[in-house]
Amino acid sequence: MFDAILIDRAGDGRSHAALTRLERDALPDGDVLVRVGWSTVNYKDALAITGASPVVRSFPMVPGVDFSGIVEASDSPEFAPGDRVVLNGWGVGERHWGGLAGYARVKADWLVPLPGGLSLRRAMAIGTAGYTAMLCVMALERHGLRPGSGPVLVTGAAGGVGSIAVALLAALGHEVHALTGRPEEEAFLRGLGAAEIVAREALSGEGRPLAKERWAGAVDVVGGRVLGNLLSQVRYRGTVAACGLAGGMDLPATVAPFILRGVTLAGVDSVMCPRPDRLEAWTRLADTLDTARLDGLTTECPLGEVIALAPDLLAGKVRGRVVVPLHGDAA
Repeated sequence: MFDAILIDRAGDGRSHAALTRLERDALPDGDVLVRVGWSTVNYKDALAITGASPVVRSFPMVPGVDFSGIVEASDSPEFAPGDRVVLNGWGVGERHWGGLAGYARVKADWLVPLPGGLSLRRAMAIGTAGYTAMLCVMALERHGLRPGSGPVLVTGAAGGVGSIAVALLAALGHEVHALTGRPEEEAFLRGLGAAEIVAREALSGEGRPLAKERWAGAVDVVGGRVLGNLLSQVRYRGTVAACGLAGGMDLPATVAPFILRGVTLAGVDSVMCPRPDRLEAWTRLADTLDTARLDGLTTECPLGEVIALAPDLLAGKVRGRVVVPLHGDAA
């Protein structure tokens, strides 16, 4: 038996999460059994655990949209016992039991071999947040962003995706501006490589169709009015990689930035991202991220405290990345 967080529906239709014990026979179908070493607590996990949004599509459900671990049994020629693997997305934690448990049984197609040099813990310090951040960087590069193009803004910069995006862009030689509603995090963000701190209020008010050109590109995790105002301030032929909705699903904007400045809004999805992009993203993450900086933005949370942590994460009170040891002895 192993520990897990399990979300189920009560008689009133509301979901509730609890720490429980499960047997391996309870795991859903899949051709690879993974002994989970580490998982994380992401924004989507917090939504699922609190029931704040209908993230979970079937019940009961083990949350956790990503995990790293060691293959214990495999019916697939792609993986063998002892292989070190990482999983992000594919509906895990939403439609298929996820990583906040001691074991997971999944499809081989969903797994990526862990690049050499990355420990299981550091893989989850990166996690879906870091993997998404790298996909955003790749999207900006595909649209022509290069070091020297001009400053790049990262919104929600003190959060999981934002903090790693700041560190990645700085490591790649970009001038990074970090947007945050938490001024007390300035030292933390500058330590990640941010050259300038921008107050969230600068983009949260009533905007104009076009404002002064400021940024050559941006990684946006906020959406809503922040994204609308951001688009109006992107430089000619600049690109915004949008991957989140922490500030809302609406987009109060006009077509002016697109048709007058040639701005590109590039959507980034990490859940169903094709395997070649996943492999490129993880390879580049292993090569690019400064492990000392990564360790500096990572904290640990025992599985038994994850449910209590979830509301704080939704409230924007959690800095950087939170990793959860399941079999912390795993390399």
